[in-house]
Amino acid sequence: MSISNSPCHPTAIVYCEANFGAMDGKTANGLVRYSEKYKILSVIDSTKAGKDAGEVLDESPNGIPIFTDLSAALDDTSAVPDYFIYGMAPASGMLSPVERSLVLDAMGQGMNIVNGLHEFLNDDPEFAAAGKAGNVKIIDIRRPRPKKDLRMFSGRIAKVTCPRIAVLGTDGAIGKRTTATILTRALNERGIKAVLIGTGQTGLIQGARYGLAIDAIPCQFCSGELESTMIEAFKGEHPDVIIVEGQGALSHPAYLTSAYILRGSMANGVVLQHAPARTHLGDFPEIPMPSAASEINLIETFAPTKVIGLTINHENMTDEAVSAAIKTYEAELGIPATDALTRSTDRLVDMVVEAFPVLRKRLLTQII
Repeated sequence: MSISNSPCHPTAIVYCEANFGAMDGKTANGLVRYSEKYKILSVIDSTKAGKDAGEVLDESPNGIPIFTDLSAALDDTSAVPDYFIYGMAPASGMLSPVERSLVLDAMGQGMNIVNGLHEFLNDDPEFAAAGKAGNVKIIDIRRPRPKKDLRMFSGRIAKVTCPRIAVLGTDGAIGKRTTATILTRALNERGIKAVLIGTGQTGLIQGARYGLAIDAIPCQFCSGELESTMIEAFKGEHPDVIIVEGQGALSHPAYLTSAYILRGSMANGVVLQHAPARTHLGDFPEIPMPSAASEINLIETFAPTKVIGLTINHENMTDEAVSAAIKTYEAELGIPATDALTRSTDRLVDMVVEAFPVLRKRLLTQII
């Protein structure tokens, strides 16, 4: 599904050492699959060097090579890339000493830095000095607006009269952003104008026009910032539907931003992303995964909303197992189910239209 590599976009190398294709490499994974903002030249991951990034992710080559280190990646380019993107999301949210040296090296080579970590590199004297010396910039994606400018929830979300659909999940790094991106594009292709609200660093790096890194905002303002962002999108785009990227999981003991997303968006529909073969929470091997049914019950108890469909993360599953899981979940849960990456996107569109029949008018207009 890669929409990247437009010649008019600035060029970038993505760093994802030992994590490309894995959970903590979700930023790099997302950028390789889809980027409206950067032309991704290559990925750095010594454990997968020599492979094609698309082949590693989706068994479909996309011409983005993986290299051992920065030197090898630079040797493959005719000019110094515009950006060095830190493409991982470690639980610590901080750079390791080795990674500090690598980022400084990239800056010394004349590359601007895109940093999605909780650690703001512009506040670090060493990085600030390196940026000034090399005339390069550091973009700290997660930095929120000044506290004096943060907005609290007001209830104005009621003015957003189109359907508001949140893509939530049963764990972190489970594919919520990928499914939300595919769903938004599929709706637009079928004539239903959809706008995606990014809520994490990866979506913002990919080029989401509307969004915020919700886990970097003081909790008192999370719902209000999301509400205000959705109002801006509604007024600016006049969409038929707004899709909101979820974060973490409502049931997750560590990643609680789904609560703010549900409250701030006042979502009247939820698509739930679930990994049937995942046995425990990604960063917490001692905590078993919730079932799709239990998460649906929690969501619908917590907020006045309805889960309208289930989407499957097919990690560690054969295609036959995915088909069987879709059939089983539809029978057990009584809602449509699909896999956004391996099945027709028509099913995604159908689950939205079935839940919000008012959108069918836009769909039929487009078809005629």
